[in-house]
Amino acid sequence: MSANKAFRLATAQYDISFLKEWSVYEDKINRWVADAVGQGAKMLLFPEYFSMELASLFPEDIYKSLSKQLTALQTLYPDFLKLYEGLARKHGVYILAGSYPVQIGNEVYRNRSWLFNPDGVSDYQDKLQMTRFENEQWLITAGDEIKLLDTEFGKIGVNICYDSEFPIIARKQVESGADLILVPSCTDTVAGYHRVRIGCQARALENQCYVVQSPTVGLAPWSEAVDVNIGAAAVYTPVDYGYPDNGVLAIGEMNQAQWVYADIDLSTIAKVRDTGQVFNYRDWPGQFRF
Repeated sequence: MSANKAFRLATAQYDISFLKEWSVYEDKINRWVADAVGQGAKMLLFPEYFSMELASLFPEDIYKSLSKQLTALQTLYPDFLKLYEGLARKHGVYILAGSYPVQIGNEVYRNRSWLFNPDGVSDYQDKLQMTRFENEQWLITAGDEIKLLDTEFGKIGVNICYDSEFPIIARKQVESGADLILVPSCTDTVAGYHRVRIGCQARALENQCYVVQSPTVGLAPWSEAVDVNIGAAAVYTPVDYGYPDNGVLAIGEMNQAQWVYADIDLSTIAKVRDTGQVFNYRDWPGQFRF
């Protein structure tokens, strides 16, 4: 691992498009990645379910069906992985490719988020806490492992959207060495966006770490899965010496397609945990016996 833990991060407010063909999608993603790389970003974060725009490549009876689109999307999954692996290699960056509904068994799907490394290595985190929509209508299955993903800047954790609202997930990751939690999200109400945002800020506060949110934005009335998308990308920090007083290092304009950039230094995390005004990380409630 490199001793240098300072780098520029780009988190996307990503708009869902209706695509005419695969090459249009490739061109769109190439532009997004090139724009971030052009601004010096070394790690790029895309949102949860941003891949659902690929359903528009199929006939209407498929993209209008929650179940049929899941089946159809599996035919594009190898190309999806190849695209992001190639871009990470080409540009020498880390790309967290939002999330993709992946079939792992007979009619069993998981919401999977892949991290692609510059050296061609990749790893994933499955979503662990499913929303009512995923459980009751879409029948997406929860993952069963809290993982850490390796980068040259150190280990990172991924909390996919609703996961960020459950403290124990991020806590296990930071206790195992993660100073950065990435949160790809997809929310269709202002309240939903704020639930995830509040979860992100709470995780940054209690663990004294960086937490980064990336949402889908805009309207896609053709889609049964991601028709309404609301949010703002942001980078949240501890609320202490050396960080913004409100814990918000960078935040985008609500519902606008854009990258949000921040220069972060993971080496500062150890310092704030040792010399901060408060010791949230050290004073975790697990030490108490109520």
